[in-house]
Amino acid sequence: MNGVEIDVSTAALDQGMWMAAATPPPARAFSPAVAGGELSDAEVMLRVKAGDQPAFDYLVQKYRRPIVSFMYRMARSTAAAEDLAQEVFLRVYRSRESYEASAKFTTWLYRIATNLAVNHARDTRHERPEVTVSLDEPDEDTGTTLELPDGTLNAEQVMLRRERMLAIRRKVEALPEQQKLAVIMHKYQQMDYKQIAEVLKKSESATKSLLFRAYETLREQLKEYL
Repeated sequence: MNGVEIDVSTAALDQGMWMAAATPPPARAFSPAVAGGELSDAEVMLRVKAGDQPAFDYLVQKYRRPIVSFMYRMARSTAAAEDLAQEVFLRVYRSRESYEASAKFTTWLYRIATNLAVNHARDTRHERPEVTVSLDEPDEDTGTTLELPDGTLNAEQVMLRRERMLAIRRKVEALPEQQKLAVIMHKYQQMDYKQIAEVLKKSESATKSLLFRAYETLREQLKEYL
């Protein structure tokens, strides 16, 4: 499966539950609401540790899309992104008994995702698909698609936007591994310096320097599109 390790123990995560994560939760789904507030994700994961299966389903539903998105930006393959994301949650489930809420749940989650993504990228570096963009795929900055929205863009403007998106993706793809990870987490996953630093196990100052170098490189290489 594209370099993703999956063994018989993955049966612990029901395939039906994974597919259901793309649909609204059923009425009996786990709710993080408690008297006086709401459980943090770390507290929900502690419920998972205690054997609460609906709590795990809740975390999968909450983070499935962000993790698939992260994996797609690393793998550039929809199928691989789905496989890798599923493996992330399988590892979360298998690690539930050893989980300690010493950091934000998302930090722990993205460490697992990052390790899988990096290993997959290294294992498949000679078979990576060409970086492309689709006409119905949202623009990274505006969130709009490349299709003509109410006639406000002409055909030439659509092509120019498509070229810009493709150029950005290619240049991000070509960044050194750590810079690429930091940019994807910062720009596309909306993570702050502190959390990126925790995921990458770096200091905040080192993370800021990493992102500064990455953005300087992108700014220089993409200046004709800025």
